Order: sequence, then structure tokens, then C-alpha cells
Amino acid sequence: MYQLSVYDLTCEYRTNPLGLDVLKPRLSWKLRSDRNNTMQQAYRVQVALDSTFQHLQWDTGEVQSEQSLHVEYEGCSLAQQTRYYYRVRIHDSYGIKSEWSETSWWETGLLGQNDWKGQWITPAAHELDPSLESIFLLRRSFSVHKKIVSARAYASALGLYELSLNGNRVGDELLTPGWTSYSHRIQYQTYDVTGHLQEGTNGIGFMLADGWYKGGMGDNKFRYGDRRAAWLQLWIAYEDGTEDWIVTDSSWRAETGPIVYSNIYHGEKYDARVEREGWSTGTYDDQAWKSIEIVKGPTDKLIAQENEPVRMTEEIQPSAVIHTPNGDTVLDMGQNMVGRIRMTVTAPAGTRIVLKHAEVLDRDGNIYFGNLKEAKQEIEYFAKGDGVEVYAPKFTFQGFRYVRVEGYPMSEDGLPINNFVGEVLHTDMKRTGFFTCSDARVNKLQQNIVWGQRGNFIDVPTDCPQRNERLGWTADAQVFAATALFNYQGGVMFTKYMRDLKAEQQPDGGVPFVIPNVMNGHSAAGWGDAAVIIPWTLYQYYGDTRLLEEQYASMKAWVEYIRAQGDNEYAWNTGFQFGDWLALDAKENSYVGATPRDLVATAYYAYSTRLLRNAAAILGKQEDAEAYGRLLVDITAYFQGEFVTPFGRMASPTQTAHVLALIFDLVEGPIRKRIARDLNELIVENDYHLTTGFVGTPYLCFALSNNGYHETAIRLLQQESYPGWLYAITKGATTIWEHWDSIKPDGSFWDDNMNSFNHYAYGSIGDWLYRKVAGLDMDETAPAYKRIRIRPALGMRGLRFASASFESMYGEIHSGWRMSNGQIEIVVRIPVNTRAEVLLPSASSADIRVNGHELHGFADVTLLEDTENGVFVSIGSGEYRFTYTNEQLFKVNFSENSLIRELLAYEEDKLLLLKHLPEIERPPLKFYVRNLSLKGLMKEQEGITQERANRLLQELNRFIN
Repeated sequence: MYQLSVYDLTCEYRTNPLGLDVLKPRLSWKLRSDRNNTMQQAYRVQVALDSTFQHLQWDTGEVQSEQSLHVEYEGCSLAQQTRYYYRVRIHDSYGIKSEWSETSWWETGLLGQNDWKGQWITPAAHELDPSLESIFLLRRSFSVHKKIVSARAYASALGLYELSLNGNRVGDELLTPGWTSYSHRIQYQTYDVTGHLQEGTNGIGFMLADGWYKGGMGDNKFRYGDRRAAWLQLWIAYEDGTEDWIVTDSSWRAETGPIVYSNIYHGEKYDARVEREGWSTGTYDDQAWKSIEIVKGPTDKLIAQENEPVRMTEEIQPSAVIHTPNGDTVLDMGQNMVGRIRMTVTAPAGTRIVLKHAEVLDRDGNIYFGNLKEAKQEIEYFAKGDGVEVYAPKFTFQGFRYVRVEGYPMSEDGLPINNFVGEVLHTDMKRTGFFTCSDARVNKLQQNIVWGQRGNFIDVPTDCPQRNERLGWTADAQVFAATALFNYQGGVMFTKYMRDLKAEQQPDGGVPFVIPNVMNGHSAAGWGDAAVIIPWTLYQYYGDTRLLEEQYASMKAWVEYIRAQGDNEYAWNTGFQFGDWLALDAKENSYVGATPRDLVATAYYAYSTRLLRNAAAILGKQEDAEAYGRLLVDITAYFQGEFVTPFGRMASPTQTAHVLALIFDLVEGPIRKRIARDLNELIVENDYHLTTGFVGTPYLCFALSNNGYHETAIRLLQQESYPGWLYAITKGATTIWEHWDSIKPDGSFWDDNMNSFNHYAYGSIGDWLYRKVAGLDMDETAPAYKRIRIRPALGMRGLRFASASFESMYGEIHSGWRMSNGQIEIVVRIPVNTRAEVLLPSASSADIRVNGHELHGFADVTLLEDTENGVFVSIGSGEYRFTYTNEQLFKVNFSENSLIRELLAYEEDKLLLLKHLPEIERPPLKFYVRNLSLKGLMKEQEGITQERANRLLQELNRFIN
């Protein structure tokens, strides 16, 4: 029987969100069908105050529309602290009606109420010094004498907090309330505490630490304030229709706790001997505790939590215990991770245990702390001496693979490795993207990219998670955004980040280097452009026009800021610029690459103007669209006149200059072809190595693949020697490095001053892996993958298969290809309510079979075009397996120079391909190899050693005989 169903309902990107402060929330859903080419024809949404839908607040009736994303609620005005249930049913293009979906819900928060009941409280300064490093405990008791129907706690803090009720921790969220632009916005969390309360006496308590608010962030130790504070409104609804509020006020009491020190950078000190058992229960005696002081706090800036919370998402067992040459005992987690160590110990009272965290070992095998700069990343624990004790720090996190352990009681076998567990912490995003291919090294690279994202998405997208920085650098975020959104659902993560950027934007439109802003300095090309690029990227991936509209003024302000610089409104050649940061063509002792800074700045100016023009058109701002279209033409003309020679070469001979001209569409026609050819030659002449930095690297492989040099891009990807993406893999990297040579070939380190081993920016290659290697791409005119483009690029560089899947807003998309003995198989899955255009490269329509049938006459596939480059077909939802034969893809060019270059670049996989050559192709290869001398081989390839040349000849002879 035909199956049609609605599933995975979300409200503002989330499943059953608790505490939502959105007056018109948007609803999305996905569809399942066992029939190909299924589209939604109509939908009906119902919203009610009860799960039986007897008290409807909104009923759309049947709406003739394909829209299944971001359907805006238009029912009765929403009330605060209220749960709304919703369900969806649809009609499809075959006239079939689905059943109602399973019921989902959202619950409103405080909806920006003006009658805030809670006050901001902190220990009275004359009794507890605000500068104390110890965390504060704040508590009170209260009574409940009626039957409870529902209870919600709304809580926040200036600092970090953990909430407890009746001795039990509330929720599993960590590092709350998160990091926002505290001067403008501070989040509160909503907790369902119905099950935590009891009739009779109850107790409630806060742990309160410095966190990002007061702990000193960045090199200048920026602090938002000098006093921690807590805020709470606990709402209790009773069966008889009455309600109570328990709020933060002067009735609370305060004391210090067992966490005697806590800092984001430096770690935590915990003295279990001074634990206050039962401190958050109702019967605890707090008469000796200190009084509370009411302080002025940002109640008018409170907002409901926007991002997914930070949680513990995975546990890792240490892989080994290492005894270093220096005599240290070190845990190896086997993975550079971000989070904390949970430790179990039985020890005499006062036993001091110290854990110090680091990312790598030095070349002598000793644990290396040099790159941490001032950050201590140290945990200190004093045992209580009362049986088995379990401890993990609460208000800090570390970036580490290795942990030096001091003072832990040893067993007969040494350090008991099973008593330590690594807890991975990051913003609890849903995994949406997966990539794999036949090259295990590239798969490891993809794994490292994912781990880098996890480690650096701790409520804000940070540059690094270990040293005394951990800041939301805008350039890192914008170059990685597309890869990030493939890997994980990032709608709410980046929405929050963009709102903070907008809040921190300068009155003249300038954008700080880091968001939230804790530094001096703003407005550099590639950095400030995050204001435009990230909202546009979110629109592409999720079709989020609301965020585009919300951020439009910020986007426009940024472009106008650039326009106002200097005396030429079509150029950006003034002010401070990072340029192509950390490019390898930089002068000695410089971080800035050789590409002229004004070239970089003007190219980004053009790009942001282009995206702003596009956004204006989408939002119906036609006058702006036309005006910024004209501005783009003039900027492009200036760029060409200033940076492109009259005969069509880039005036700057750097790889990045060529990349930007191509990727930002600043050249076209024959000039574009020449610049692409020149870029390819720059790579080839550099023995397939890059020299690009933060600006050029994210786009380098795209610039090659998009302009006919995909093979060169694949070689760059597979480059194992420095500099290249796989070089770090050969050095044992498990995350992405800040520098191509963070560990040099001789095992020494790049400068301690700036050497992160978990820095995701160069992981932006992940976007290219998905879109170009696996071929899973989008039609940018139909956002959120409403129209999909499958363009597998069958690379010869030893790649025998590649596949990617992406859980889009419509459902899973899959693109995978495999080559074997001249047989090509391409597997595609397309979600319901979308369509795709598929390129079957190097195919002829007469030879293609689809799901075992001939292409011609197969009703579910429409032949669009049969070209010399391949066959284009159009498909709807469903799974399709295309197979065809093309032995031409396996032929080798036997011209002498070409073959030598091919074989020397990557011998092993190329030689394996020789096994699959048709017999007719082997004689000329045999003739060529037998007449190739060792001396001739060394002469043809400058720099090849005699040993390597001899080994290559031996391998060639072995394979052809």
C-alpha cells in the first residue's frame, strides 16, 4: 500500500523547544513517500492548547503550496509560559492525503515581559568579597502545600551558573547562560522542574562562577563586570488554578563552595573536604550563611536561549598511559578533544591530584605546554577521603589530547587508566553531513574537520579551544560556515552569533574582529565580511529569509562602511588589513601573505556587495538591488583596472590573487580562462603545493575545479608533504591545525606564540569535498536544496569511490559514485518535495541503466541533454542507481613528461590503476618503461633522488610484467 507520511516537525529549527521567545514561530516538516517524484501539493497545519486539538489556536485549512519550511504561525496571539501543540498533514502530487503527523509542541518563555519579578542578587560585599576566586553558593528554602500541575524555572547569571532543586542538579545544560554580547543581550534558560518539586519544604540553589563574564577574556583580560550575580523566576502552577512565584530577592543566603577557583582559561580547583552536603535542600541550615545584596542587572536585556545548549555529547576512554622521558605520567586520549576529564578516586583526605592538559607531545616524547601561552588548563583536586569520589570540573573546559597526572594514588600496575574518562563538550548540534571516499587519509581529514568543529563550537564559533584566546573570530567563522552547516545543523548557532554581531556593530557599520567583542580593533576585509557572508550562507542552506531580513541593515551598514573608506568609493585601500593571513608566501617574520592587501580588501568589497544585491532582490528591496548592482559593476571595473594587466594577467603573481579574482567573479571570458590557467600553472610549478592563507585557502580548490582543473585540485588535496592538508595527517593530527607546519618535518614546533592544534579555518576544504568530490551541490536560486545539483567529479588520483549525505531541511540527500574496471556507478537519493538535476560524467545516454532499466523510456527520469561531457537528467524524489561503462576514464596519457609527472606525484594509487588498463594499452606502456633510464627519469623530474627514481622504475616493471 502507498505510504505517505509527515515526520521530523521542527519549530525554529528545534524539536519541541522549551522557553521560546518568538511571537510568530516558524514550523517546518519533512515527508516520506515510497513513490518516486513525490511533491507536496497542499498542507494543513493545526495549532492547539491541548494535545487532542480541541482548543484550536490556528487552523490553516488546506493551503495549496509546496512550502514545507518556515511556515509562519498566524494564529491567536501567543501567551507567555504556554505550551502549544501542532500537527501537519499534506496532499501530494498524486492526490494522496497523509495521516496527521505525530504531535509536536513548542512552549513560550517569558516573551520579553516588562513585569520582571526576579532581582539580580549577589553576596553582600561587606560579608563576601566580590573578588574572591571561589565560586558562590546562593540558596533559599520555600514551601509547597498544594498539588502541582506544572513548574518552570527561568534562570540566568552574570557569570556561569548551575541550578539545583532539592539536592538534585536541574537540566543537563553546561556553561549556562552561554556567551553573548552581555552589554546588549543575555540569555536565560527555561527548565521543566515539575518533577523536582515536592509537597512540603523545598530548597533551591545556584552555583555561581566567573565564566566569560568576569574571568578575563582575550589578551587584554576584558571583563564585562566585576560582580557575579544570579537571576531566577520559578513559576509553580497548582491544580486549583492558582500559582506561585519563587524569585531571587533579598531572602536568599550566600556562602562559598568547594570550587575554590574557576576560570575558562586556567581551569578549576576543587576541595572536596569543604563540600556542603545538602546545601540546596529545603532542610539545610543556612543561618550562618551570609546575606544577599540586590544589584542592578540587565533585566531589560534578557532573552530566551537562542542556541542549542552546550552538553556532554560523548565519552572517550584513554587509549594509553605514557611515561615520558622527563618522568611524567601522561594519559593519551587518542583524540585531540575539547571538554573535561571525569575522574574516580579513592584516596586519603587532602590528597592533592593535579591534571594538566595539552594537545601534543614534543619530538622527544614529552608533553608540550608551550602553545597554551598564559592558559594553565589545570585541574586541581583535594580528596575528601570518604570512599569512592567522582569529580569533573563544572565551569571550565580544556582543549587536549594528553593529560599529565600528578598525585593520583597508583595501583600495582601503575596509573589505573579506567578511572579516567574524557567527556566531550560542545554545543549540542545535530549531525547532518557525512563524507567518505576510497582514500583513508582523506577520510581522516574529514574526521579531523568534524572534531575541529565540535571543539570550537562552544556556544560561539571560536578560533581555538586551548590557549588564552578562544574568541569568536569573524574570519574563521565566515570561511568555515558552509562546511559547518554541512556537518551539523547550525541554524540557531549562527543566528545567535549574527545577532551578537549586529549588536556589537559600530555606529558607522564597522564590525569588530571578534564576536562577542572583547578586543580593540574592528573592520578588516574577510573579517567584517562575516556580517554579509554568514546570513547569506544560512539563507542558502536553510532558506531563512527572516534572518536575512533581520540582518539586512547590518549587511548594508557593512558595505556602506567600506564604501566610505578613502577617497575612491569603488576601492578599499585604506586602514588596517590582515590580508591573506598566515599565507606561506609572506615575507620573513610576517604573518601577512604576499597578496596586496588592497587587492584582498577590494575583492571582498565586491563579494559582499554582490551578496547584498542578491539579498535585496530576494527581500523585495528592488531599489537597493539595482543600486548595489551598479556599485558592483563599478567595483569590478576598478578591480580589473587596478589588479589585472591589459593582456589579462593578474598583476600580483600569488595563488590567492588568482583565486579571489575567479571565485568572486571579478573576471570573465578569455581573461578568466587565462587567470585560471595561470593559477593551475602556479600550483603545478610549485610541485602541487599551495601557498595560500586564511583568505585564499577556503576557495582554492573551488577555483580550480570550477574552471576545468579538478585533477589539480585533487592532487592538492592528496598532497602529503608540507604544505598540504594531508601533511598534518602524516604527523598524527586528529584535528585541523592553525599552521600548515604547526609541527615541522623535523618534529619541532612553529612559534609558541600562535600555534593551535585545533583551529578549524583550514577545515573549510570540507565544503569542497561534499560539493565537488562527492558532487552533492545546490541550485543557489532555490535555497535549502529545494532544487539539488548532483555533479560528481570522477577524479583519477587514486579515488575509486566517494559519497556524501546531507540531512537537509527537506530530508536526506545522497550522492555517491564508484569506478571499477571501467564500470561507473552513481547512486543518488533525493528527498520528497524536491527535484534534482544530475550530471552523469563521460556517459552516453544509450549506455546508461537506471535501477536496472535502460535510461530511455524510464518514466521517473527525464533526459535533459546528452553532451560530450556527459548526460544531464532531471529526477524527483527517490533513490536512483545509474550504471554505465567508460573505459576512457582509465586510459593513461603515455607522453613522457605527463606520465612522469603523474607517477611521481602519487605513485602507488596510479600504479594500481595500471592493473585495470585494457590489454591493448599495455604494449606502449611496456615499451616506454623499458626505454626509460634511471638517468633520464632523474633528469625529467628535477629534485628526484636516485633511490626514489630506482624504486619507481622497479615498481613500474613489476606492474607491467
